[in-house]
Parts: sequence; C-alpha cells; structure tokens
Amino acid sequence: MRILTCLHTLEIGGSQINAIEIAASVARHGHEVIIYGPDGELRPMVAGLGLEFVPAPPKGEPPSRRNVAAIAEVVRGRDIDLVHAYEWAPTLESAYGAYLRDGVPLVSTVLSMEVPAWVPRHLPLIVGTHEIAERERGLRPDVHVIEPPVDTEANAPVADNRQARKNLGLADDEIAVVSVSRLAAALKLEGLLAATRAVGALDPALRVRLLIVGDGPCRAEIQAAADEVNAHRGAEVVTLTGAMLDPHDAYAAADLMIGMGMSALRSMSFAKPLIVQGEAGFWLTLTPATLPVFLEQGFYGVGDGSDGTPAVTAALDELSRDRARWAGLGELGRSVVVDRFSLAAAAQRQLDIYTDAVRRPAGRLRRAAALAHPTAHLINFKAHLARQRRAR
Repeated sequence: MRILTCLHTLEIGGSQINAIEIAASVARHGHEVIIYGPDGELRPMVAGLGLEFVPAPPKGEPPSRRNVAAIAEVVRGRDIDLVHAYEWAPTLESAYGAYLRDGVPLVSTVLSMEVPAWVPRHLPLIVGTHEIAERERGLRPDVHVIEPPVDTEANAPVADNRQARKNLGLADDEIAVVSVSRLAAALKLEGLLAATRAVGALDPALRVRLLIVGDGPCRAEIQAAADEVNAHRGAEVVTLTGAMLDPHDAYAAADLMIGMGMSALRSMSFAKPLIVQGEAGFWLTLTPATLPVFLEQGFYGVGDGSDGTPAVTAALDELSRDRARWAGLGELGRSVVVDRFSLAAAAQRQLDIYTDAVRRPAGRLRRAAALAHPTAHLINFKAHLARQRRAR
C-alpha cells in the first residue's frame, strides 16, 4: 500500500512522534509511507527514519479550502491507497479532500482525551485508551484502541548516566526530577506550574532539582514561575532546558519523572519511577496498586478541580525520601511497557485496520451523507466561537 500519514503539525509532541514512529514501523513491513504536514521541528526525525516528507501549507483555521485542495492534489498525484489522519483537523481536511472526492479510504486517530463531535462517525477511529473507546462505541461502529507505543530498544535503561547528568548540569547529590513536555496551555500548563511550585516547597536538604524539557507558547509564563521559585530559594532548583529533538539524555539523567501520555510511557521504558500528571489537580504515582487505573484510563487523569500543588509536593517528598523504592517502581514501569506497549505490536494492529478499511470502500452518496453530520456540528461550533469573540 501507498499510505499518506497526515499530521496537524511537526512540532515536538506525543501525537506526532507516535504517528511518525508507527509509520516507520509500517514501512518496514514493505509499505510506502509518506508523512504530510506543515514543516517543523520533527522533520529531521522523519528523514532519520527513512520516510519521505511532503510539506503541507501552513496551518490555517481548519478545515481550510486551501488545505483540503492541497491534500487532494497530493493524494491524486501520488496515487495514494489510504490516508491516515491524526487528530480532528487533518481528519476533516482529508475527508473533504480525498475521501469525499475520490473515495480514498481514510482512517482517523484522535489521541486527545475527547473525540470532537465533528470527527466523522462512520470512519475507522483509533483512540489511545480503553475508557475513551468504550465511550465512543456508543456513537461509532468502528472504534479501535492502539495504546501509544514505545520503541523499547531506543528507550531503554542506561547502565551509567553520569555523562547524561553532566550534559544537563546536574550535581551528583541532586535528585533530578524531569518533565519532557510541550509547554502549551492545553493539558500541560497547569501541571507544570504546580510541579514548579512543589519543588520550591520541598525541604532544601533533599536537594531536588526540576528540569522541564520542552518549548512552546507558555514558556515565558513557566519561566517566570521558575524564576520566582529560584529567587525565593536562592538557588536554581527549577531549570527550563528548551526543546530537545532527542531527549534521551533527559530521560537517562532522571531519578524521578513526571508526565502524561507518551512522555509517561517513555519514562517507564527507561525504568524511571513516575508520577503521572493530569488535569484539574490530578497527580498519582505509578505503583502496583495504581497500575490498573492507568491501564484503563491511560497515563492521565482528571482531578477534583483543586490546585494540584499539594498533591505533587507530597508525591515528590515521599519518593525523594524513600530511594529504596526507586528500583522496584522503575522495574514495574519497564515491564509494563515491554509487555503491553511495544512498537511492533502497534504497527501490526494498525496494518490490520488499514487492510480492513481498504476492503470496505464506500460509494459517493454514502460518503456525502456521512459527512453531513460532522459538517453541521463544526458549523455550530464555529458559530459558538464567533459569538464568544463578539461578546468580549
């Protein structure tokens, strides 16, 4: 098959990295996979994995006519057999540009914690957790779960992390708490600010240092919070390193990790104790007792809406004082990733979904009728946003 993998961005982020890594694994099965999306930081990763990259126009307000036409041109010009779109904007633009016009099979992956109503309900849909799948199966006939996979060979424990710690400026006696995250308002900002405040509240004698690895639109706000904590402590206890295309050293150097989703799974693959970050004050350490929660809902959670600073402070304090638990918690995470989240298994599952989608083409009238429902939802949503803007 010739497959076009459509991304909404090539900025560093879990959904995009997940898409590119599985695409490379699918290509190793003998298929031709092309990555399509606006140019960005992950383009060297695409090249390094031996995949072809076709640039999309810059992002506009989706779904834009320009981007719909551009996808249609690529699909026709490259004789694409199947389009796999990640997240709702590429899904809709691919639906109008390739699926509706030419009947090219389309598979959608939505790794957000909610699937928008305007994602077409009749398309094969891949989500990242069983909890989301159960919710969507009441609305959609063709829902699949592919939990975000990890390359367990590339992301593996290191015997000696002294060089990695030196590269990041960590002292031998510092407990390195690391977050590898996009610095964005959605999902991330609340937790990163809570973690920053938490490190400032810990006993200085513990020598805890927080490294936030990543970049994004909220960097200035997080840096301001870090500066305030550092000034109060009279030492640099929170450091923003900026983005790393390959954050191997960050994971290797860590004593403890905080994160959600793909970053959480990579932390586990490096055999690092993990405190899972969610939203609305959610923080929970991965242990044998809490593992079933995460296997059901994903490595994420929603709290009670309160400030999460006390929760993450308590978790960091407990783990920092009990180093004897680190090895066991790290081994737990590593074993779970190896057994359940391998990249090879995810690629095979995805190929099965592709094969099924190609075998069941839909006629033009059915395609047009099926797209009427999401189009109406999207129009209503955009009208709601316009009313909100006018009311400001």
